[in-house]
Amino acid sequence: MAQSRSGLSAPLPLLYRLFFLYIEPVATAVGAYYAEFEQHEYMQLTYSSSAAAAFGVSTRESIVLTQLANLYFVFALNEALVLRTTNDLRVWRAFLLGLLIADFGHCYSVNKVGIEVYYEFWKWNSMYWGNLGFVYVGAAMRTSFLLGLGLSGRNGAKVKN
Repeated sequence: MAQSRSGLSAPLPLLYRLFFLYIEPVATAVGAYYAEFEQHEYMQLTYSSSAAAAFGVSTRESIVLTQLANLYFVFALNEALVLRTTNDLRVWRAFLLGLLIADFGHCYSVNKVGIEVYYEFWKWNSMYWGNLGFVYVGAAMRTSFLLGLGLSGRNGAKVKN
């Protein structure tokens, strides 16, 4: 779409706005909730043969899970709020590139379970649907955005949010 004299063009496609401003922040906030308030279940679903299955969550694990919950929460807030505050595609691209890099790190985090965890989706529990399935979708959405799919004629342009 052509830019106007003000540097603004049509709003971002609905799919991107829905996913980045609503769906993903809510899903991430749910992850924060489980990491903070359902720690035993979180540990059980992450790796069922862990000590948490027999002994509960240790103080050390609880501290780390609270820190993880905090990171998930700030991630959800940043995505939901920062992207709403600007109409500059350069900011959106920089922000989403950072999240895409984090997606790769997030997926890497489960490699100790075994390589098959990445593709044997029929064996996934709810935690792996979040830790891998949803992350795959997020990474695909970010990649599509960064490649400009659905953003024809918007190189460096500003858009209305």
